[in-house]
Amino acid sequence: MDFNIGTSSGPRNQPKAAPRRGGGLAGWLMTAVAPFGENGEHAMDQALVELGLGDARLIRGEGAMLPMGFEPGTPQDLPMGTLVECHLSKATVYGAGTPTIASAGVAWALCTTPEGDECAIVSTMSHQGAMEECESKLRRNLRRKLGSRDLEIRKDDSGKAMFECAVDEIEAQEGFHGVVLAALILPNSLNIGNSSGPTRSRNLGVSSIGGSLGGPSGLSGSGKSDFGF
Repeated sequence: MDFNIGTSSGPRNQPKAAPRRGGGLAGWLMTAVAPFGENGEHAMDQALVELGLGDARLIRGEGAMLPMGFEPGTPQDLPMGTLVECHLSKATVYGAGTPTIASAGVAWALCTTPEGDECAIVSTMSHQGAMEECESKLRRNLRRKLGSRDLEIRKDDSGKAMFECAVDEIEAQEGFHGVVLAALILPNSLNIGNSSGPTRSRNLGVSSIGGSLGGPSGLSGSGKSDFGF
């Protein structure tokens, strides 16, 4: 398999989306940095406001799979008090000690199962270090998730892999708390994907861990694989 995926994360607070056909649930990637909080809670609130989530009620999504019908969308204003699912990654800094830089990222990939069903996965990463290192770890984790589920990344009409990530970083400033957030925001997901998706038989008696980095994913100790990203 040959999946050539770009490496640019782009500017902060920009949608990270590639158009696709079909689907019924839009979501978008965003990042935010709040370096001047009086305390950790203050910094976090400022970052949520910058993300456009300052007036929403949040449910933090866990797990790799996104609801069936997910497609990339563009940011939209959310009514005050809206209940919103987010796959959220957060990293913090304080003062000018060590480490002085923290980063956070999130990524999605549109995939196909061996049975031909369309699906989507998500991965998040926080890192006490530069955003380039965070993005490398994020992509590596996404490769693992793809491999352990036997998923193949889909391509659009131009042949581009349907994958996007958003990563950002924050540098500590003396006397202030800082937060960097990365989020996949799914404003209409809470009543979607309860029971209509396909099911697959899984061999639950076999561990997914083998070799140096997990046998089923096809990864080697170098962190490279046929996924090409």
